[in-house]
Amino acid sequence: MSEKYQTLRVSTDGPVGWLELHRPKAGNAMDGAMFEELPRAWAQLDTDPSVRVIVNVAAGPDFCTGLDVVQLNRDPAALRAQSRRTKRSELQITAWHCGVVKPVIAAIQGRVVGGGLHFVADADIVLAAADTRFIDTHVSVGQVTAFEGIALTRKLAAETIMRLALAGRHEALGADRAYQLGMVSEVVDPPGELRARAGDLAEKIARNSPSAMAATKRALYRALEDGLTTACTSAAADLVDLWGHPDQLEGPAAFVERRPARWAPLDREPEHAKVLASRHPDQAATRPGA
Repeated sequence: MSEKYQTLRVSTDGPVGWLELHRPKAGNAMDGAMFEELPRAWAQLDTDPSVRVIVNVAAGPDFCTGLDVVQLNRDPAALRAQSRRTKRSELQITAWHCGVVKPVIAAIQGRVVGGGLHFVADADIVLAAADTRFIDTHVSVGQVTAFEGIALTRKLAAETIMRLALAGRHEALGADRAYQLGMVSEVVDPPGELRARAGDLAEKIARNSPSAMAATKRALYRALEDGLTTACTSAAADLVDLWGHPDQLEGPAAFVERRPARWAPLDREPEHAKVLASRHPDQAATRPGA
């Protein structure tokens, strides 16, 4: 890993890439440096041919306590840059914002506050330690719940998100209740086993065809945005596009021969490159993966 980061820790362990929010003394709140580093980190792991699954974790007792308002107020340039991204709906915080094609697991613990909910809303799979508490503070500080809440309504009932948003800092949603409502797929107890459990799950997922997983992820996310007929028609194209792919011969052969599959590398252009190119065509020549 040649990239250097101030607010993140990026590493790999076999086929698993790890992106760690690393401002534990600040509750992993997002500051100007983190805003600049997150898209680079996602791109680094998404374009690394050795990585098949990405796990998003955080250092310290809390996963992410939202925006570091104090630091951003001391850094007007960073605040203006993030304000522009927000106004234009061009956030570059999460894997979904950056068009990451590989499976992403969020393994969360402690407090997940305000903007920290982005990482929960936009992960493909979420594991929560038993001590996790979700709190949406936006309305308590005179701000609007928008992106995070809207994205979360893709996963669970709108009333649950409405209550979380309108209760503000005065009410927290616990891990067990979040599991019952479908916000997370698993609660890990004791919390100290969170990373090990996330790593185990990531390694299971990494055994599958990278190309098939990328196409599956694309089809399922499209279904959340399009109508049923349009989504199924588009998914048919995704399915047919993979016909004749080497993995479709390798998968059955490995099963019959009772051996690990030797999947072909994911060779399509990473989606984040297309996303960033569409938003910043003047930077296409220098974007990650170009």
